[in-house]
Amino acid sequence: MKKKGYILLIMTVLLVIVGIISINSGKMNLTPAEVISVILGKGTSKQNLIIMEFRLPRIILAVFVGIGMGISGCIMQSLLRNDMASPGTLGISSGSGLFVLIYVVIFSAKSNSSAILMPLLSFAGGLTAAALIFLLSYRKNRDISPTGLILTGVALGSGYGALTTLLTLKLDQNQMEFIQRWSAGSLWGDDWRYLAILVPWTAILCAYALYKSHVLNILNLGNETATGLGTAVKPEFIGLTVAAVALSSGSVSLGGNFFFVGMIAPHMARKIVGSNHKLLLTAAGLCGAIIVLLADTITRTISLGTDVPTGIVITVLSTPYFLYLLAKANN
Repeated sequence: MKKKGYILLIMTVLLVIVGIISINSGKMNLTPAEVISVILGKGTSKQNLIIMEFRLPRIILAVFVGIGMGISGCIMQSLLRNDMASPGTLGISSGSGLFVLIYVVIFSAKSNSSAILMPLLSFAGGLTAAALIFLLSYRKNRDISPTGLILTGVALGSGYGALTTLLTLKLDQNQMEFIQRWSAGSLWGDDWRYLAILVPWTAILCAYALYKSHVLNILNLGNETATGLGTAVKPEFIGLTVAAVALSSGSVSLGGNFFFVGMIAPHMARKIVGSNHKLLLTAAGLCGAIIVLLADTITRTISLGTDVPTGIVITVLSTPYFLYLLAKANN
């Protein structure tokens, strides 16, 4: 346990290092001395603008989106005891995305109300999607099949996709461009007013998940064993599911659809610290944060000919590992 605690410390240091590299990198390079001057309040107005209004909010957004998706995916994989479970494969991200699109059709995504309304509507969409999945998978006097849940989620995700396509026909050019970039994972909510909602939202839900880490350890043993150990399976299952949906919805609403992060980060964390959720949840959040922040740093520093959304870089980087997991599962 102590050794794995050191591993978490190393991961935290690695995240800080990536953050330092990120804040010093971009189309307008700043030296470490200039960054320190800004932090100490001695920077020029141009340096303050670059760091405090552009880079720092984006770094914080990337970190919290990664943490939210990583821990959300970890909770879902543990509850369903299925390594392929994630907000994406269950269709929850699609449900959240549909409600975000409805908001964009009715209002403007850049309006002041979007700071609170978009996360709330995204949460409502994700919760609706989760409720539909469980209702359609429910069989009286039988445990819910994890495989059945995932297949139902995939089917509902296709339905959400059709509705999303239908609604996009009503968008003007600016709205269409926003939705396309959001779908690709553009980390668009890099504004202090959005972070004022996302940071406490994610922090509270992560604290709840960590508090319930022992419950996840017990539920991972199976429903019958958990009941025998005195755990109220259904209330705990519902509470943790709502927390996972809320985490992914907050991340999805302001960051876009980071499908692979919710699936890959828990796998990487499990390889590093094992299956004890007291360590695994934190490791999954750190893995998610490092992946998103590193990918975003790459998009901002390396010229790819166009402004590539962060989610596309994550997908490209994560696909080989995902294929490795599939190949290993089939062996």
